[in-house]
Amino acid sequence: MDILEKQLICPICLEIFTKPVVILPCQHNLCRKCANDIFQASNPYLSTRGGSVSSGGRFRCPSCRHEVVLDRHGVYGLQRNLLVENIIDMYKQESTSSRPTPERRDDQPVCEVHEDEKINIYCLTCSIPTCSMCKVFGSHQDCEVAPLTSVYQVQKTELTDSIAMMVGNNDRIQGIICQLEETCRAIEENGGRQKSQVCEKFDHLYAILEDRKSEMSLKVTAMQEEKLNYIRGLKRKYEDHLESATKIVELGIQTMEEPEMAVFLQTAKPLLQKMGEATNTSHLEKVEHGYENMDYYSVDFKKERGALSSINFITDEDEEEEDRDVAGAETDDHKEQATSGGANTLLLSSQPAPLPLPPNLVKNTSS
Repeated sequence: MDILEKQLICPICLEIFTKPVVILPCQHNLCRKCANDIFQASNPYLSTRGGSVSSGGRFRCPSCRHEVVLDRHGVYGLQRNLLVENIIDMYKQESTSSRPTPERRDDQPVCEVHEDEKINIYCLTCSIPTCSMCKVFGSHQDCEVAPLTSVYQVQKTELTDSIAMMVGNNDRIQGIICQLEETCRAIEENGGRQKSQVCEKFDHLYAILEDRKSEMSLKVTAMQEEKLNYIRGLKRKYEDHLESATKIVELGIQTMEEPEMAVFLQTAKPLLQKMGEATNTSHLEKVEHGYENMDYYSVDFKKERGALSSINFITDEDEEEEDRDVAGAETDDHKEQATSGGANTLLLSSQPAPLPLPPNLVKNTSS
């Protein structure tokens, strides 16, 4: 019978079920009053009428935490467990016939001072249960006492209300935890999205720098090739002149070895004339000093480095300043277009300025 009694105990009031209701679909049972108290505690703002909740809501089972959606009848819309009620009636009949009344139970606690007296009153002054002998002859003579049953019902009601309040408070805390978890997920998603946007912006900036680097490298390469082609062409001219002069020198040496004076005199004068012409290099171009220098293509990124180092996220003040700059730029563009008389000027002004030509690119033809 004790095992059966444990199965018929309500988990809220810890007493045998009174009008038990079954919570679908978890199949746990509660007293209808206990279930109603828990539901009202967890839904304090729902309107009530005649002691019962008149609108639906969510009810969470205190045994397994399973959540059930109630209709407009609230807890009173849950099904009565008639089978459990019949078992309780049978148990009470059997218990009444086979066991003594609760006041005569063998396991009723006895007073620690008067070992033969059972505890049957409650000292309100000391807040402890005691026996009648302690009230008449013992340490509780001047204390205010009350029957155990009345105090038992009061404290049992307080405990039931506290349990219902704790269950409702736990439900609210669980709701806050769910909201915090959702906030964590939102922070992770928003952070990942913003990180992707930042990486995309930097990739775009890298692409602009790569394009500009390629453009400037091409300009340096073009100037390098132009100078190399000029120097190589001039070198070929000097090599041709050297080859011609070398042949004249060889012819002069052969002429010096001529034994016949008449033949020598016939060859010497024209040869001297050729030597004079070969000695004159005024027709060959001279390379200006510093022509090989290309320092005018140097770059200085101090300002750009400072600008890149100051890259940061946009603030409200930055957005307002950017709006003012855009408005001022549009006004300046309209004025420039009106004064120049065409859109071509505006288009050209938006192009990057060309790199300056080196000052010593012009060939020097002076002797």
